[in-house]
Amino acid sequence: MFKTLQNAWQIPELRKKLLFTLLILMLYRIGNVIPVPFVNTELMTDYFDSTLSTTILGLYNAMSGSAFSQATVFALGIQPYINASIIIQLLTIAIPALERLAKEGGEEGKKKIERITRYTTVGLGLLLGWAYYQMLYSATASSPEYPILKQDGFLPALVIILAFTAGSAIVMWLGEQITEHGIGNGISMILFANIISSIPAAISTMTTLKWWVDIIIVVGMAALVLFIVFINDAERRIPIQYAKRVVGRKIYGGQNTNLPIKVAMSGVMPVIFAQSICSIPATIATFMGKTSGWFYENLWSSTSVVYCIVYAMMIFFFSWFYSTIQYDPVEIANNLKKNGGFIPGFRPGKPTADFIKKVINKIVVFGAVYLTIVCLLPVVGGNLLDGVSNLAIGGTSVIIVVGVALETVKALEAQMLMRHYKGFLD
Repeated sequence: MFKTLQNAWQIPELRKKLLFTLLILMLYRIGNVIPVPFVNTELMTDYFDSTLSTTILGLYNAMSGSAFSQATVFALGIQPYINASIIIQLLTIAIPALERLAKEGGEEGKKKIERITRYTTVGLGLLLGWAYYQMLYSATASSPEYPILKQDGFLPALVIILAFTAGSAIVMWLGEQITEHGIGNGISMILFANIISSIPAAISTMTTLKWWVDIIIVVGMAALVLFIVFINDAERRIPIQYAKRVVGRKIYGGQNTNLPIKVAMSGVMPVIFAQSICSIPATIATFMGKTSGWFYENLWSSTSVVYCIVYAMMIFFFSWFYSTIQYDPVEIANNLKKNGGFIPGFRPGKPTADFIKKVINKIVVFGAVYLTIVCLLPVVGGNLLDGVSNLAIGGTSVIIVVGVALETVKALEAQMLMRHYKGFLD
């Protein structure tokens, strides 16, 4: 990884992209420490640490780089954009007009879908900004001697809500700039920066634990990283053979190749989407001031059995959802048939499509099981070991960090290979 970064730094064009990505991430981190007006950020941080840090919002806070607990401009982070992307992609399947726009609209249709996603992000930013203000208002009303809101009323509420909404829109724009002009996916890079920024606090928390617990955590994290790297490179290769064709005096085809299907075909996106969906009930309950009670403390806490089951179901659903987007067995079979390719033992056409679909379904199940194990293993460890749950960095964070790092390195290697390929004329 470090060798790849060193080689990429020596290429002027890639060096500019790396510097641009670092600049955008630096601007994002600056926005992460700018507080919104009319909020006592110190009392808000104390309130979060005492009441909300051990809930699902602790993970939400880690995903935002501690901006959520400090009521900064970027407190909502990239979550509104992620949720908007989920909504639009689901509607693309459910609404025929959007489906035609996505599949047949070409570049112009893609731009329209992106525009709709941006508008949806702003709408969700307004909704979540209002909900965040309601949480501040409820916390102030419950403890008037320690008012988190320095001033209430229509104007302060409007300023706070619009500040959160503008922050979510700016984060969306920053992510798009990284995707277009930088290295890697913008959403993933912002999440990566947020999680990395919380590592010093996690190390500080580990110093308060018993030494043997620290050893278990370090060994477990190392094993988890190795497991993620191993699965990330695993793939199922379907053998493909091309028939020989005689065109004039030349013979084409006859070679053997394969169709690679990665086990982790969807990367970290199913985890991100599942975590976003599962955080909605607890987020709504918190924003409405319901920080205690049976639902909040038992049924839907981040360590409850119900939450883990729903979380696993969401991971399975989004793994399947992304496999349907990335792989169309019928289209793959038709392309093979057009090019004279076939899978040994299966006739071209529908039998080939059915076989590819069967293989993909098996891989999706295995990949979803892998993601579920990685995400829920730290939850189990937190229930068995005292103090581990306070780290607020679980399997979701680890798989995002490792996945984004591997994807970024592969993107750099691909661009370096493209620039150093000499061609057949040399």
